[in-house]
Amino acid sequence: MNIIYVLIPLSILLMVLAIGAFFWAVRNDQFEDLDTPALDILDDDEPPVSQRTSQDAEPAESAQDQNPENAKTQSSKEREERRKD
Repeated sequence: MNIIYVLIPLSILLMVLAIGAFFWAVRNDQFEDLDTPALDILDDDEPPVSQRTSQDAEPAESAQDQNPENAKTQSSKEREERRKD
C-alpha cells in the first residue's frame, strides 16, 4: 500500500513531462512538415564515382597475388589517385 504513495506522484510527474515535451515540439515546429521526410527515401542517390577500367585493375590484382606488401602499397596509390580525381 505504501508504494502507491510513490507511484501516483511519479506517474503525474511523467505525465507533466510528456505534455511539456509535446508542447515544446509544437512550439519549435517539429510537426510542421510531416510529408517531406517520408518522401526523402524515394530520392535517388548520387551516381557512383566512375570505376577504373578493367585493364587498369589487372596489374593491381597480379601485384596482390605476388606480394601482399606490394598490394597494400598499390591499393594506397589507387586511393590517392581516386582522391585526386
